[in-house]
Amino acid sequence: MTTLETIIVGAGIAGIAAGAKLRREGLSGDMLILERANDIGGTWRDNVYPGVACDIPASLYEYSFRPNPRWKNRFSTGADIQSYLGDVVAEEGLTEHLRFGTDVTAMEWNDADELWELSTTRGPLRCRVLILAVGRLSAPIIPDLAGLETFTGPIMHSSTWDASVDFGGSRVGVVGTGASAVQLVPQLAALGAATTVFQRSAAWVVPRADAPVAPEKTDEFARNPAALRAHRDALFAEAEAGHTARVSDGVEREALRMTALDHLDAQVADRELRRRLTPDYEIGCKRVLLSDDYYPALASGAVALEPSALVALDGNVGVAASGARIPIDVLVFATGFSATRPPFADIVRGRNGRLLAEHWSKGMTAYASILMAGFPNLFVLDGPNAALGHNSAFAMIEAQVELMANLIGRMATQPVAIVETTDAAEQNWSAELDAASTDSVWLSGCTSWYVDDRSGRVTLLWPGTAAEFQLALRDVAREPLPAAASVRPFVTSAAV
Repeated sequence: MTTLETIIVGAGIAGIAAGAKLRREGLSGDMLILERANDIGGTWRDNVYPGVACDIPASLYEYSFRPNPRWKNRFSTGADIQSYLGDVVAEEGLTEHLRFGTDVTAMEWNDADELWELSTTRGPLRCRVLILAVGRLSAPIIPDLAGLETFTGPIMHSSTWDASVDFGGSRVGVVGTGASAVQLVPQLAALGAATTVFQRSAAWVVPRADAPVAPEKTDEFARNPAALRAHRDALFAEAEAGHTARVSDGVEREALRMTALDHLDAQVADRELRRRLTPDYEIGCKRVLLSDDYYPALASGAVALEPSALVALDGNVGVAASGARIPIDVLVFATGFSATRPPFADIVRGRNGRLLAEHWSKGMTAYASILMAGFPNLFVLDGPNAALGHNSAFAMIEAQVELMANLIGRMATQPVAIVETTDAAEQNWSAELDAASTDSVWLSGCTSWYVDDRSGRVTLLWPGTAAEFQLALRDVAREPLPAAASVRPFVTSAAV
């Protein structure tokens, strides 16, 4: 069985960041990056529905070590982000470390050998350090609807788009009103689809104000890296300012609420439609969406709003909670992902064979967002309390990767074979985050993917700002390593 120093599972944003950091620090060695698909990119490889784009400004949605001066738009399209990630992989020398078409089916810690043992679709592997970078948007949710098996038309999730389907003239049912839906629905209308949106709850929507970046501006950024840094810093500060509205019910939240309501009033003249599109929960409790064309599509009559959830299928007729029966030719689920209960937790076993899913049975926890007690030399990226509702995922991922590389680097230079947190450290960290979230808008009463329904805890979001997250993880990096469980030198086996 091949034994490696480091295995990274996942070649999306987090996996690429981890691989690049380890290479830059001289820690990559015989590192392998396993990817179940046949390309890098994760979210931006999988999501190719019409209109897919980012809702974070482009110059923030990139690696700080690979700034791109030539983003085409203020908000990047999915294709442009995927292209950027491909360039980073090539430029950072990660291609040789990638193994595509490799699905990991089991991961178990071998306490005797102090190694992780992996079962994959291309054979078994072992490693000293295991990095899980599978993301939180990799397992789409398909609602368990009565009669779904009786539907004879095409069925797809927004992340498994079937471009072969001809939507022109089709009656399309879209289930969901989240970030993917508000991008997708206007595009379906433009394709000539007779679209009905099944709305379980209305979303808060604010103006997107996207625009092409002027060529003279991209030229300036290319010539002057300092100008690009200043632009990025200004965007970061602007994004951070949005955090206050999420944690205190004051003028900032009221201003955000009025921005959304004014946007709705300006784009939807019909009073009854406005009422149906007005959320009944506090703004920020769920993700605040950005769109300039979702409301106009609904207001134009090109898209019909069914203000209740789809609860069943009767052949090719959708049955809504209101009792409405709506003929459908194509069914599209824009229903999000299994984020609070990541499927990988069901195949990871730590000390004494304990499943990570059992460790997280009351909601995800981790010390410093990346370490779990009882799971030695395991680093989870983009996991517990590592997301934001107001700023870029790149800022959070890079902070985690910095800490991860610090710990791995110290393992390489000190007589330490195992890095592992304690139950007390993990529990105390989580308790502090729970306390910080208590009065936040995320716990104000809505049903949200931010909150684990088993415990009512905010398990996905970091309750502070991105800058505070970065500082907190830097403080952890200054702490002494826990006592070494072993000082046995590590020797890799034959090359992969």
